[in-house]
Amino acid sequence: MHSPLSRREFARTLLATTASIGALGCQGPSERPRPKTSSARRYRMYVGTYTGPKSQGIHGFTLDVSSGSVESLGRVATAKNPTFLAVHPNGNFLYAANEVGEWNGAPGGYVSAYRIDTASGHLTLLNEQSSVGAGPCHLSVDRTGKCVLVANYSGGSVSVLPLNMDGSLRPHSAFVQHTGSSVNPARQKAPHAHSINVSPDNRFAFAADLGLDRILVYRLAASEGRITPNDPAYAALTPGSGPRHFAFHPNGGSAFVINEMACTLTAFRYDAARGVLTETQTISTLPPGETKRPEFSTAEVVVHPAGGFVYGSNRGHHSIVVFAVEPGSGRLRWVQNESTQGKTPRNFAIDPSGRWLFAENQDSDSIVQYQIDPSTGRLSPTGKRWDVGSPVCLRFVPA
Repeated sequence: MHSPLSRREFARTLLATTASIGALGCQGPSERPRPKTSSARRYRMYVGTYTGPKSQGIHGFTLDVSSGSVESLGRVATAKNPTFLAVHPNGNFLYAANEVGEWNGAPGGYVSAYRIDTASGHLTLLNEQSSVGAGPCHLSVDRTGKCVLVANYSGGSVSVLPLNMDGSLRPHSAFVQHTGSSVNPARQKAPHAHSINVSPDNRFAFAADLGLDRILVYRLAASEGRITPNDPAYAALTPGSGPRHFAFHPNGGSAFVINEMACTLTAFRYDAARGVLTETQTISTLPPGETKRPEFSTAEVVVHPAGGFVYGSNRGHHSIVVFAVEPGSGRLRWVQNESTQGKTPRNFAIDPSGRWLFAENQDSDSIVQYQIDPSTGRLSPTGKRWDVGSPVCLRFVPA
């Protein structure tokens, strides 16, 4: 089993280097980037939510990594359905996908940009821009901090929004409408882009499309705010899988997608030179012997910072599954399914030290903390939970 790395090695951030660009390029913020390594002992935790009686925006917390203690900051920004969040590599800006079907009288959702107050942890709205497609459900920032990439679920599309020097968003510089369908008439009559992630070298973007049973691969030119189909243009999943979220292993040589409809997790070998994914294993996210039921589905996949374990969330079954990554072969071995002590775990997150996992129970309005065993990857409840209305996504920023 891989031994855990130090807190300093985990808390990495990337330099937000910038270069002169053309009119359509992504300038990128001019803020001084954080160092590549950090000895941060405290992190801000930002939680995106669905708007409802118990939540009207983004909530904040402060985590002490050593003790695992958490202090609530309350609501740090008011917004409509700021569900999924992404943090700029320099740690100074946060972006939210506002999951709506219409914005400013036109079809489509939008993305919000915020400046993070490093003293208080509160957020200041910089601006908003259309995501171009309806129902934006996931976004990421490229590794040089020049563009935000967005997946629109209802619209079945992806877009790229360049960033200004002050961290604010510019209108989209690229948009791709997915086309096609797959085998499930109830869920897959049309494309449904469910996530978009950038490769470790920032050369490719990967969009998991639930409606197509494909991970579409794009060549990324971050400085120009441009994406173009790769060759090959996608990796195909077993029909009816419903790929949802995607994550790279820290070694950069493998990646994982969690399949919402099939309750499976698929592992890939990754050819970084060509941007090609090759399936190596598909494994159930349910306990051995557990039968897939109609009410079961998956949501999130996270690789432990040390690389020895992979975690996934099961909705309906209300659990986090733990897999060990076998040394040498890289194959996944089931370790545990741990109850999330609530309903419908959506996103969950592991802090940069690799010590703590936070599960967000969307339908029971709670966030529950677990300690991670560094040798086995197993989860142990800490007995701590926090009330947050319809939590969806949690992100860490060094404090």
